[in-house]
Amino acid sequence: MAGTKGKQKTARDMVLSLGVILLAGLVMWLFIPHDDDGGPDLKRVDYTVELTTARRAAPYPVAAPEGLAKEWKPTSVRYRGAEDNAWHLGYHAPDGEYVAVEQSTGKPAEFIEEASQGGRKTGTTEEIGGRTWTRYTGGRYEALVLQDTDGVKGATTVVAGTGSFEQLGMMAAALKLA
Repeated sequence: MAGTKGKQKTARDMVLSLGVILLAGLVMWLFIPHDDDGGPDLKRVDYTVELTTARRAAPYPVAAPEGLAKEWKPTSVRYRGAEDNAWHLGYHAPDGEYVAVEQSTGKPAEFIEEASQGGRKTGTTEEIGGRTWTRYTGGRYEALVLQDTDGVKGATTVVAGTGSFEQLGMMAAALKLA
């Protein structure tokens, strides 16, 4: 009989211990602050130096937006002259989506594939800012593509991201090519 009573006491003690642990966890969860937006606080980057450098070095007019609302936060920038004169400017849109401006003199099909991360040409075009952009979809990013940027043969501009075509269009409309 002594063995049965000991096992019952052990099981009861385990259940009580588990209850105390769960209660302690609940109390800790209630008093620890939670980040409601769920995303990291991305730093705004100043890209004026990189933009000036790219505009001097690139064989095409380099694109950067002008007049976007302050809620559009630039988060990444780079120019790689040795890698097909590749220009990148990434933005965190007001609703949390990602939108990037990509330009290159590399092979258009490969560059568009990389910039849209697998997007395919839809055949749908849009007139934005006096330029004809082609929609690409189906990849990781939606994309608007402008080939032969401002008459420069072989220069391709892509506005791509997780945002809607409306957001991509807002970015494309704000681009100044210089």
